[in-house]
Amino acid sequence: MKTPTVQKIAQALVGNDEAGRLMEMLALHPAFLADHGDAVPRAVVAQALTMQLFRGLLREVPEGARYVREQGGRMVFDHGALRTVNAPGLGALPPGHAAFARVLEPLGYHVGGTYPLERLRMMGYAYTHRDYPEDIAQFFVSEIFPDRFSPEVQAAALEVFQVKDDPLAADAKGLLDRLGGGGTLTLDEATALVGELLRLFDRHHPVPTLAQYETLLAESAELAWIATEGNRFNHATDRVPDVEALADDLKARGYEMKPKVEVSRDGTVRQTALRAAMVERPFIDARGNLTSRVVPGSFYEFISRDPLKSETGGIEAARGLDLRFDSGNAQGIFKMTAAASGC
Repeated sequence: MKTPTVQKIAQALVGNDEAGRLMEMLALHPAFLADHGDAVPRAVVAQALTMQLFRGLLREVPEGARYVREQGGRMVFDHGALRTVNAPGLGALPPGHAAFARVLEPLGYHVGGTYPLERLRMMGYAYTHRDYPEDIAQFFVSEIFPDRFSPEVQAAALEVFQVKDDPLAADAKGLLDRLGGGGTLTLDEATALVGELLRLFDRHHPVPTLAQYETLLAESAELAWIATEGNRFNHATDRVPDVEALADDLKARGYEMKPKVEVSRDGTVRQTALRAAMVERPFIDARGNLTSRVVPGSFYEFISRDPLKSETGGIEAARGLDLRFDSGNAQGIFKMTAAASGC
C-alpha cells in the first residue's frame, strides 16, 4: 500500500515513529488514507495541520496523553480551541480571529457560527471545513476585547500583547493564496506550509512582567491565560459517543475531571474536560530579572454530538451531526483555565 500523504507530511515533520503513532491514534476519513502525489489539495493540508496540533496538545497536557494511551482505539478529533486579543495597535498580528481567518479560509474553512461569550467579554467563531465538515477538526477561535475592562487592564493589555514580527512568513502566504484559489501544492510545498503554520500556534508577544500578569488576572483569567500561552491550543476535543458515561468512568479511574457536564440548550451537544495542566512559565519580576511561576495551561476535552433535529423534533440523519457550539457550554468549559484549582 502507498503511504498516505498526511503520513508523509508527518514523517517529514516529526519522524517515522511519531507519524505512525499519529496514524494509529486518530480516526481519519478514507480520503486521508490516500497518496495524493504532488497534487495535494487544501483538505489534506488542513488535515495534516490538525494532526500536528493534536500531537502538540498532548505534549502539553500529560493527562490528555495518559487518556489517549490508556483508552486505546482511535480518537475522533472534533475541534481545537485558541484564544486571541481583539484590540487596535497591538503590532504585527491582525486583531482577534482575523489573525487565523487569513490561514483557515484558504485551507477550506468558513465561519459556521458565531457565539457571544458575554460573561467573559469575548466572541467565539466556529471555523468549519467546507469539504469535510464532520471529519476535519473545527477551530473554535475566541477573541477577547480589552476595551471592555478597566483602564488599568486596557493599559496592561496594550503593553503585553505587542507583537513585533508577523509569524506568518511571506512564502507561506503565497502557498495559502494558491490553495485559496483552488490550486494544489507539491508534497514538499505542503510539508513546508504545515511546518510554517504550526509556528502561529504559540506565544508571539514578549514575556510579561509579573505586575502586568497580576493586573490582567484580577479581572480576566482569559487575558491572563493569553499573556502566558499566547495562541497555543487552549484545548483539543475528542468526540465520543456518551460523554456522561465516559466522565463517570474517568472519575472512577482517578482522572481529575470538570465536576459538571455542560449541556447545550437543546441537549444535542454535551461537553466536559480534564482539568487544565499546570505549567511553568517565565515572567519578568520587579527588578527586571527573569523568574517563573506555575500557571494554568491547556486541557483535553470531550464532546458528544447528536444528529441535527428538525423543527418538529425528529432526527434528520441526512443533515448529519449537530456541529454547532453553545455559548453557555463554552463559557463553562473555559473555566477550566480560570484558576489552579479548576472550576
